[in-house]
Amino acid sequence: MLYVYVGLAGAVGALARYGLGLLVDSLGSSVFPVATLLTNLIGSFLLGWLTHMFLRTGKPSPQFVTIVGTGMIGSFTTFSTFSVETIRLLEESRIGLALLYVFLSITLGLGSSWLGYRVCVRRKGGVN
Repeated sequence: MLYVYVGLAGAVGALARYGLGLLVDSLGSSVFPVATLLTNLIGSFLLGWLTHMFLRTGKPSPQFVTIVGTGMIGSFTTFSTFSVETIRLLEESRIGLALLYVFLSITLGLGSSWLGYRVCVRRKGGVN
């Protein structure tokens, strides 16, 4: 049954990613891949928060962690799209934008994960 739950959670994450992409695209087209960057930053924050929450409380089962972390958040975020969009920018000779995209994705992604962790720590009484 775990496979079924991971698949269902994956469908939720994929649909959320698609919806966020449509929303961002409706605000105006951009050469810069804003939708993927935003998706990955949100996913990094959520996974940082949830991972710390799960480890700290010890309440959710390992199966639930797999369902949410691998299924939902794993399908919401996308390293493969990040990679393809970076290559596309390089092939279009937009080297500055490609480097900016890689830099922002890595630094802000790590920062978002750390922020999610810190929000969880602060909310639970300041335990590090």
